[in-house]
Amino acid sequence: MARTEFEDLRVYRLAENLADQLWEIVSRWPNLPRDTVGKQLVRAVDSIGANIAEGAGRGTFQDNRRFVRIARASLNETKHWLRRAYRRQLLSAAQTDALRQIVDELAPRLNAYLRSIGSPPRSDAIAKTEPQAIPIETKNPIR
Repeated sequence: MARTEFEDLRVYRLAENLADQLWEIVSRWPNLPRDTVGKQLVRAVDSIGANIAEGAGRGTFQDNRRFVRIARASLNETKHWLRRAYRRQLLSAAQTDALRQIVDELAPRLNAYLRSIGSPPRSDAIAKTEPQAIPIETKNPIR
């Protein structure tokens, strides 16, 4: 199967990575947590990449932007289910830290990708790359 452009997007690869890591974690949970929190979490996280892919296959910039907004909403839902999993002690501290790093990178990249859709490309080389998001400092560097 030939690769399509969305598969080369860093934001899409991050979404895939997050979904794959969560699948590995959730598949090991006991029945009740897996059937309640786990299924919701996997559906939400899988929807992030699926909506990026679907939007990229649409014919208009407006459709693509709509699907990226849905992907962003799915990321918010994923955060909700991650909070539930953490509070219910279904995630270890190490798992939480690893997942948080991906989520913290994915959110601004989704926003940057959304902003880039519909912008006229400056050249063929630039058109095939995703804009770099400016990291948002969340910790106070002065203590």
